[in-house]
Amino acid sequence: MGNTLGLAPMGTLLRRSPRREEPLPNPGSFDELHRLCKDVFPAQMEGVKLVVNKVLSSHFQVAHTVHMSALGLPGYHLHAAYAGDWQLSPTEVFPTVVGDMDSSGSLNAQVLLLLAERLRAKAVFQTQQAKFLTWQFDGEYRGDDYTATLTLGNPDLIGESVIMVAHFLQSLTHRLVLGGELVYHRRPGEEGAILTLAGKYSAVHWVATLNVGSGGAHASYYHRANEQVQVGVEFEANTRLQDTTFSFGYHLTLPQANMVFRGLVDSNWCVGAVLEKKMPPLPVTLALGAFLNHWRNRFHCGFSITVG
Repeated sequence: MGNTLGLAPMGTLLRRSPRREEPLPNPGSFDELHRLCKDVFPAQMEGVKLVVNKVLSSHFQVAHTVHMSALGLPGYHLHAAYAGDWQLSPTEVFPTVVGDMDSSGSLNAQVLLLLAERLRAKAVFQTQQAKFLTWQFDGEYRGDDYTATLTLGNPDLIGESVIMVAHFLQSLTHRLVLGGELVYHRRPGEEGAILTLAGKYSAVHWVATLNVGSGGAHASYYHRANEQVQVGVEFEANTRLQDTTFSFGYHLTLPQANMVFRGLVDSNWCVGAVLEKKMPPLPVTLALGAFLNHWRNRFHCGFSITVG
């Protein structure tokens, strides 16, 4: 009798295809490790500030800022920015040139260039009237799952002084990033280096980051409770200054009222809050902030109007 079961040969059996793993993401820049947590905290405000933004074209915009404060003389700043045509993301456009000059003639400027698909360069200059204070050059290479950065600060071949900073970040998994920072400084009669290790773990609703080295430690925790509420906790310890600070911040968004509220409290007995209110259909944003240091008995408040 023949085989009535009709078994198929082994070679024709369906085989389970191997699972295709998604590539690891790029970890981003070292300077942005604590960015989510820091964006929760309110910015310091003091005095009265008026900011007028004007978009001149799709590539060029300017801003005028007038600031009056009881702690110093009134000041004026002219801010100008140019953005090129090469846009890699909603927040990255190359080339980019940004400059800010105050009423005394001091200038802060930076230039961002995309030298290749993965290679970026940045130059930063800072002057005080006619004297150069800072000149810095950065080079950053972004691989598929890693980022390497080298920074030169105030290089002086004649005076034999320089500050070099090297960063490296590697994505080990889709949630875990590890890396480090090496800071080397040299000037006549002094030379040294500081090594810092860094780690970042990103979950669906929270992010934990830690930097630890011989100079101290910096830890932060960011949690997004829902679309309206975000909280952040930050811990900083400096071994040279023998100082430790613990801070708690929160961010509340009220979309129906066009309002954003940020607050903080830290271990130095400081409390502060900033309330921002947009005034549609007018392109106007009002901000009111107050900060109180109970330990030093200092209080300052601020009010700003942003147009455009």
